Amino acid sequence: MADDKSKTRPQDAQRINVNEAYELRDWSQKFGCTPEQLKAAVAKVGVMAADVERELKGR
Repeated sequence: MADDKSKTRPQDAQRINVNEAYELRDWSQKFGCTPEQLKAAVAKVGVMAADVERELKGR
């Protein structure tokens, strides 16, 4: 099932989809990082938001 673009938060608020521009923008703002830093963190620890947040806070 495709994401409903009219919703203001991700369909699954626990996972980060770096292939969607709006998710990159929103998660980057939430974590205070650049989209590139977010992509690197997802590549390193996976798509779970809690894991990515931990990785970014440890930088």
